Amino acid sequence: MVYSMTAFARSESSTDQGSLVWELRSVNHRYLEVSLRLPEAFRDLEGPLRERLRKEIARGKLECTLRFNPSSDSSQQLSLNQPLIAQLIEAASQISSQLPAPAPINPLELLSWPGVLAGGEAQQSDLVKQADQLFGQALEQLKQNRAREGAELRALIEERLDSMAERVATLREMMPTLREAHRQKLIDRFQEAKLELDNTRIEQELVILAQKIDVAEELDRLTTHINETRNVLAGKGAIGRRLDFLMQEFNREANTLGSKAIDVRSTQAAVDMKVYIEQMREQVQNIE
Repeated sequence: MVYSMTAFARSESSTDQGSLVWELRSVNHRYLEVSLRLPEAFRDLEGPLRERLRKEIARGKLECTLRFNPSSDSSQQLSLNQPLIAQLIEAASQISSQLPAPAPINPLELLSWPGVLAGGEAQQSDLVKQADQLFGQALEQLKQNRAREGAELRALIEERLDSMAERVATLREMMPTLREAHRQKLIDRFQEAKLELDNTRIEQELVILAQKIDVAEELDRLTTHINETRNVLAGKGAIGRRLDFLMQEFNREANTLGSKAIDVRSTQAAVDMKVYIEQMREQVQNIE
């Protein structure tokens, strides 16, 4: 399947503590580059999310932003760990009974003891889990958008491949006629110049010139590249780099074809091919 590197996804959820919003943006890039923007309270998610993205996205520059908007009545409901407080008071009383001047128990010191206050950490943990689940929804939406846009890119490229194949077939069909017309034109020039050359010498010169304008190999290679591009588009995984290489090969053959053109029709066919190749290359830049 063809995936575009350009896509956007947004996922939102409301909780008792407030609203969570994920926005994921993806643009084309040579490699995978991930930027995560998280509120400080959600920093623990960064490592797992990066790992998940590396497994599910091959190429592209991704910007992933999480926004948390607390609700006006989202004050954390704190509860006291009564059994622990009782144990602390009992321990403090035992210590105080052995002191010459017992000191009163300070409630603030009790509150600072680990585990005395409960509830805030649990609420934050639940919120982080919800943010993680919401990210999964946004990522799935992003992948679907990349796939949909990738299908559109594939259709555009295949349309240009069909046009390329038509030009190749037309050139292949007209080449014998073009070669014969060019051959006759050269013979006429020899005669007009009244060059004293025997027929053998003339034929030798014509053979050399025919070899210079022969484009059979270029047409064969273009056909091979067209078929290979179709196969790559039908394949799996990240195919963008392979397609980019094929575009370079297309361009090389089209340039050679243009340099060997011997009349307006073959020149126009070569120009058309270069236009199609450039149009395909622009689309390939966005493919994963």
